[in-house]
Amino acid sequence: MADTIDLTGTGPASPAASGKMNGAAGDGFGGGFMTAIGVAVVGAGYWGPNLVRNAQATPALRLEHLCDLDVERARKVLGSYSTVAATASIDDVLADPKVEAIAIATPAGTHLEVVLAALEAGKHVLVEKPLASSYADGAKLVAAAAERHLVLMLDHTYVYTPAVRRLRELVRSREIGDLQYLDSVRINLGLVQRDIDVLWDLAPHDLSILDALLPDDVQPVAIAAHGSDPIGAGHACVAYLTVRLSNGAIAHVHVNWLSPTKIRTMIVGGSARTVVWDDLNPSQRLAVYDRGVDRTEAGSLPMDIATQAQISYRLGDMIAPALPEGEALRGVMTEFAAAITESRAPLTDGRSGLRVLALLEAASQSLMNGGVFVPVERSTP
Repeated sequence: MADTIDLTGTGPASPAASGKMNGAAGDGFGGGFMTAIGVAVVGAGYWGPNLVRNAQATPALRLEHLCDLDVERARKVLGSYSTVAATASIDDVLADPKVEAIAIATPAGTHLEVVLAALEAGKHVLVEKPLASSYADGAKLVAAAAERHLVLMLDHTYVYTPAVRRLRELVRSREIGDLQYLDSVRINLGLVQRDIDVLWDLAPHDLSILDALLPDDVQPVAIAAHGSDPIGAGHACVAYLTVRLSNGAIAHVHVNWLSPTKIRTMIVGGSARTVVWDDLNPSQRLAVYDRGVDRTEAGSLPMDIATQAQISYRLGDMIAPALPEGEALRGVMTEFAAAITESRAPLTDGRSGLRVLALLEAASQSLMNGGVFVPVERSTP
């Protein structure tokens, strides 16, 4: 096993396990499939039924098994007339030659054992976020997939929404100019978790979106986190993250379980345009503003007015791009099948999951140390 993991995908990994895709090549969500890929879903709890439904609705996949320790729960998910096998034995699933791929929806603490077992059995893996409960465990899984030339994909579902896919195009093509800042708010009166804080519960969504949006030449370099526990839950229920980027820009994320109102917004500012994504506004999820602040050369103006003269305000139009309809999880399943068939990395591959884990661990360290900036890990511990 290699001592380091190349998080940017420029190392010697196989095509099916390589890193972050370049440009539009990483945005393919389909293609022709000769035969359906046999898949099993492990976990029939909160998220498993959604995986089952979308696997069955994806022509490129053929659902063979639903595995859960509670077999009766698995049978209820499948329904009375399903020909899909319900089982409590993951060993039986992994031994089935008809199963080429596994979709895993079990708690993060089980991911190292379950994902590693699937990879060692020669199965491609789609796993619910986060990749693992620690960066070190995630690195083991990425290395195991690369060694076996298997697809390891993260279910970073928001990345596959039509809005985020279009936002990714706008940022990476530099239609908005150079990235200057990103400001994200994900708050609601949510379920206060007992085993993880609000950072590990909600921030992976925003951090995975950030990872998908960033151009290849821009990376997070440090992160600071501040949080509070006003209700005595034992860990942070409100938190703010600040991520320093390699181009000098910053990204800011606010997550909160205690807000009486639900807000899901992201503002991405560029030197040419600014994009506002409002996930709760179905009639206008994206708005692209040709408005902002420009800086011009002051020329030979006196020093006392030169600074003000360099600043001008641009007040252009707002455009709301038309977005296709489509369930994000269907896009996840289609991309999983396409990556397997085409022997390439999926958009949200194992390395993207590892990059998110690196940010989460650095954020936790910052939170414990009073909010200082902590460098982001780029290789295995």
